Amino acid sequence: MRVGFIGLGNMGGPMASHIIAAGHEVTVHDRRQEAARTQREHGAKWANSPRAVAAASEITFTSLPGPTEVEAVALGEEGILRGSYPNSVYIDLSTSSPTLIREIHAAYQEQNVHVLDAPVSGGPVGAQAATLAVMVGGDPAIYERVKPVLDAIGNKVSYVGGIGCGLIAKIVHNMVSNGFRALLAEGLTVGVKAGVAPEALRRAIADGAMGQGLTLNHTLPHRIFTGDFDTVRFALHLARKDIGLATSLGREFEVPMKMANLLEQEFIEALARGWGERDSTSVFLLQEERAGVKVRSS
Repeated sequence: MRVGFIGLGNMGGPMASHIIAAGHEVTVHDRRQEAARTQREHGAKWANSPRAVAAASEITFTSLPGPTEVEAVALGEEGILRGSYPNSVYIDLSTSSPTLIREIHAAYQEQNVHVLDAPVSGGPVGAQAATLAVMVGGDPAIYERVKPVLDAIGNKVSYVGGIGCGLIAKIVHNMVSNGFRALLAEGLTVGVKAGVAPEALRRAIADGAMGQGLTLNHTLPHRIFTGDFDTVRFALHLARKDIGLATSLGREFEVPMKMANLLEQEFIEALARGWGERDSTSVFLLQEERAGVKVRSS
């Protein structure tokens, strides 16, 4: 296929190279022409603007820093829309705004140009190895049409839902990932200060329920998504006790534990609701109540 690629940084450069290696005819553009050196050496053509890339391509990708750059490249005077022709496809790989991609989708629809959001996860290492997770939002028929090209950049390509859903999934992923790292920092600092070696702590976490992926692969699909909070596998009052032990350890060794203390307050609130004998997952109900939504599978 004739593929355009705009944005050849640490993520975009390797992704464009994989698409070239897969045998596609690739046209590239970046703010810095020297950023395209590797891709041009492997057969890519250079275009002087996003508009020119789109004019030469059936599918045009962008991999850009954020919403400001995406809006300029997608909708600007020399942007992709100006060069796109009917039934071509624009795919944004950036971590950007769901609201913006929906606005872009509406503008492109007027010219019968298809839009997908397809943010990626896996970092530069995953980009180099073509092992990225690619979370795609948009028309499922267009997704199926372009999936062979997406398969060149990642080995975990999945359809998430309508336009903007890929970005929502990526934003949630990053929030949870960074939140876990912050909580991990609290756990490791209190553990090390209390006398356990860092590698031993890492191994304990990796060998336990967290490291085995039980939360994502068992608790969420079989407990939260089904609304089963009353089949008790680990009682809420016991979970609250364990979190209290952690915050007490922090006080004993003078380790600030802001996130753990917030977590303890959540479990205290759940106990105040009379849920102590329910499963520890019932604390999830507090956030559902605040958000006004139930997280259940259809």
